[in-house]
Amino acid sequence: MRIGILKCGQSPEVTRDAHGDYDDMFVKLLAGRGLDFDSYHVEAMQFPASVHDADGWLISGSRHGVYEDHAFIPPLEDFIRRAHAASVPIVGICFGHQIVAQALGGKVEKFGGGWAVGPQTYDFSGQPVTMNAWHQDQVVERPDGAEVVAANGFCENAALVYGDRAFTVQAHPEFSDAFIDGLIEHRGGSVPEPLIAAARDRRGTADATSVADRIEAFFRKPRAVTGQSAA
Repeated sequence: MRIGILKCGQSPEVTRDAHGDYDDMFVKLLAGRGLDFDSYHVEAMQFPASVHDADGWLISGSRHGVYEDHAFIPPLEDFIRRAHAASVPIVGICFGHQIVAQALGGKVEKFGGGWAVGPQTYDFSGQPVTMNAWHQDQVVERPDGAEVVAANGFCENAALVYGDRAFTVQAHPEFSDAFIDGLIEHRGGSVPEPLIAAARDRRGTADATSVADRIEAFFRKPRAVTGQSAA
């Protein structure tokens, strides 16, 4: 199964040698599952020719806000809508979670409650799952047809599923504790110190495997064959 990674940003250059870029982290997260990967740097306007160029699409995080004025955002939203209409499965992570919601009619904004940084525990349909997070923006209004499958007291739309067409997660299963440390060092200037201290205290609690299992299962879910008309 071929997965196209739509890279909406890049990891800090100073951490890239040690931890890789965002697409590298997803390849590592989903390694050993019989998946092949192509990467498209959509932030740099490198888009696939068609939504059918992969069996599924994985949309990465980004330091940008989905509501900001960047050249790549309108064509990415259009790509999401075409893939959704063609039943080509989409997985979105953090910015990817937010841009899917916005493209399909939801609302994203900078959350008044502030930041989520480091390991956070979410209720996934009755199962507690801890993932590393790094975000201030949130989906505050869900699109029609979006169902909440994970939440906590800070983030009520922590994971959404859109039938068999999209599965999106606000936190970062692909981020290691060491990479969070790098973000704190190089991009953490606006994060309150108590949140940084709490994130460091919770190191080692994130469970990436259970979320990777959910991502794989979503991509492999049987779907009806659709026409190839969507470009």
